[in-house]
Amino acid sequence: MKLEHAIPTRDEAIQKIASMNKRMRKLAFDMALSAGSNGAHLGGGLSIMELLATLYGGIMKYDPQNPYWEARDRFILSKGHGVLAYYSALAEAGFFSADELEAFEQNMSPFGGHPVLNMPKGIEFSSGSLGMGLSFGLGIALAKATHRRDYNVYVLLGDGECNEGSVWEAAMAAAHYQAGNLIAVIDRNNLQYDGPNNEVMNLMNFADKWRSFGWEAVEIDGHSIPDIYDAFTNENRDPAKPYVVIANTVKGKGVSFMENNRDWHHNRLTQTQYEQAIAELENY
Repeated sequence: MKLEHAIPTRDEAIQKIASMNKRMRKLAFDMALSAGSNGAHLGGGLSIMELLATLYGGIMKYDPQNPYWEARDRFILSKGHGVLAYYSALAEAGFFSADELEAFEQNMSPFGGHPVLNMPKGIEFSSGSLGMGLSFGLGIALAKATHRRDYNVYVLLGDGECNEGSVWEAAMAAAHYQAGNLIAVIDRNNLQYDGPNNEVMNLMNFADKWRSFGWEAVEIDGHSIPDIYDAFTNENRDPAKPYVVIANTVKGKGVSFMENNRDWHHNRLTQTQYEQAIAELENY
């Protein structure tokens, strides 16, 4: 959220985020089409659109004119294949022009299929190997005391990514060190590349797992902007505990032939499919 003098009301913020979300989705389809035979991670990008729109459109503090601002909130895309939402959010936030995304996945482009550290573009962390983001985010969260700055660290993970043991090591350490400024956001779309989560590795009582590790946990509809906004602005949570928002989502959300379709974890978007996705966006 850009620094402004007037603080918007909840309804104003939600309306702004909803408009931003639709523009981001259009940018994502444009990027996927321009990628051509390289294809793009559409399913997992579309499932996190509302989450990224809310964070960059109404929650986080940052200044695109000063990307190294020490008091900025930090965002880490641990599930690095969600770049269609990430790059779209950064463009909407003003870190660069949306026209630059025409270079998506081209040689020498700063916008590859996974994010690569580029602070002027707003990218805080190179990611792709799953299971690393929460540990990285914890380190940055704990550095708050050293730097004597007031900021939050948001780490977005996939639910399939939570099969990684390193996630739970970081979760245990975060509670031990009372990293209350660390917020994990889980894209709970129940479908990973190899198949349904409950068949590949059943996460079972997922929220209770996080609570047992000492986190405060909340479950929400990950496509409801009001629910997302309220979860991130929850003033009643324990400030001494790390906080996890488990967002129940649909992989490929908003495009009928992509929703809950494993084939669209990564795929090529044809012109005909692009036109159908754009048409469905009109009524989204």
